[in-house]
Amino acid sequence: MKKIKLAFLLVGSTILFSGFFPSDTDIYFRISKSIETFGKVYKEITLNYVDKINPEEFALAGVKGMLSQLDPYTNYIDSQNQRDLDIITSGKYGGIGLTVSFTDENVTVVNLADGYSAQKTGIRLGDVIKKVNDVELTKNNSDYLSIIQKGDPGTYVSLTIKREGVDSLLHFNVVRQEIEISNLDYYGFMPENSGNAYLKLSGFARPAGNEVKKALEELSGKRKIESIVLDLRGNPGGLLEAAVNVCEKFLKKGSKVVSVIGRDSLQKKDYYSTEEPLAGNVPLAVLVDNGSASASEIVAGAIQDHDRGVIVGEPTFGKGLVQTVVPLTDNSSLKMTTARYYTPSGRCIQKISYSENNKVFELQGINKINAFYTDRKREVYSAGGIKPDSVTGEGNLSQIEMKLLTDGMFFKFATHYFNANPAMQLKDINDEALFNSFAGWLKEKKFQFIPRAEMALEQLKKTMLEGSYPKGIETELNHIQAEIDKTKQNELAKNKHDIVMELRDELVDRILGSRGMIKESLKEDKTFKTAYSILTNKKLYNKLLNINE
Repeated sequence: MKKIKLAFLLVGSTILFSGFFPSDTDIYFRISKSIETFGKVYKEITLNYVDKINPEEFALAGVKGMLSQLDPYTNYIDSQNQRDLDIITSGKYGGIGLTVSFTDENVTVVNLADGYSAQKTGIRLGDVIKKVNDVELTKNNSDYLSIIQKGDPGTYVSLTIKREGVDSLLHFNVVRQEIEISNLDYYGFMPENSGNAYLKLSGFARPAGNEVKKALEELSGKRKIESIVLDLRGNPGGLLEAAVNVCEKFLKKGSKVVSVIGRDSLQKKDYYSTEEPLAGNVPLAVLVDNGSASASEIVAGAIQDHDRGVIVGEPTFGKGLVQTVVPLTDNSSLKMTTARYYTPSGRCIQKISYSENNKVFELQGINKINAFYTDRKREVYSAGGIKPDSVTGEGNLSQIEMKLLTDGMFFKFATHYFNANPAMQLKDINDEALFNSFAGWLKEKKFQFIPRAEMALEQLKKTMLEGSYPKGIETELNHIQAEIDKTKQNELAKNKHDIVMELRDELVDRILGSRGMIKESLKEDKTFKTAYSILTNKKLYNKLLNINE
């Protein structure tokens, strides 16, 4: 009896004292204590630092510093970026239909939406925007461009533009229109006389599923669809609901598309296809690469796990995290990772573990690669994106191609070449002449290409100069350098075909627009050709999907 009384006494003491001496494991107490410390540091520095501090900017720097310890998808969204987020959600905005980027400290037009004001008024890819409504545009006030070009439809914006090859500045008054974000960049029968429907999906804003539906209905009205290629290469994702909606056009009604699980395993939500598919039995190939992420991987994962079609291309990015937007004050918000998503077979394809070796997280771990199984018992794996059923090597650029691409040389040359020949047509492009012009232009621009072997050799020379090395080794190193120099001279010629294809794509984009460029590029697209050959070979298609007939 005494033992029982003692036990009750101890329990009562624990409850009693816990009210007065908060435990370090009490999450709310720990949060309160940390906020108090943060507040004191913030106040002391803001009031007493040797130089005057901007309180708002300093607080924002603290928020961004905090978030930098997490994954790259958890971000503070200010009022300006909030507008961009709203555009993705609604799928439309008032604007002029152009995208800019910074090249050589200039604000350069890098994309024009087909059929909208900027393109119709004659603005070209490669044009440099110098002024917006008579305000000088620089890298430091570039946000002004986004603010001014997005507004109420029917209003005007004035752009002053510098164009290569034109001495004087050009002036354009461009009317804003209601621009609907097109997730489906191109659709049609490819090859043109075949029954293969090709769909190029570049994003997952809210209307994505409806766009796919309309495209399939339109194409099926022209002729029977015998196979489908859904191209998700370079598609960074978007809304989860849009991914589910796209899947519904291909998966059987009632099929699981994806599961979303939060910190607590009880916080689980399963998404299923709720409609009869438009193309439920048509042979399907989904094209992916390292730029296919998030919602693209949800679609590819669901198609693969249900053996609904073949996945062709390169392994995907590997983003298995889900974000939720939490409204804050002053029209700002917090985009925060709140869950992971899992494909129908149960795998999370997240490649990077941001909690590994990070003291911010109480539970640290790594993403383990485990085996899972599709409906037809094919083995698939977690923790590394979506691995294609047929892997192609098209995504592997040579070193010189990568350098030319990252330096923007294809884009810059195409701008130069087209501005010198503005009336050129597709039939006017001569591959040999184009390549020779490009090679000459690179010399004029003093383009420097240093292969990895040369970098390694330079590092070796540097290391050897810091210590002793055998006699005669310097002669050997010079011999190696001479061989590298010979190889460098042949790099352009060795990659001539792929370089010409990049240049042609850029020029076709300027001549025919983005839709025309996509259509033309498919003629030399190895991944597309591989997918089409699989779709037209029933035996191979069935073998890849483990279908026994």
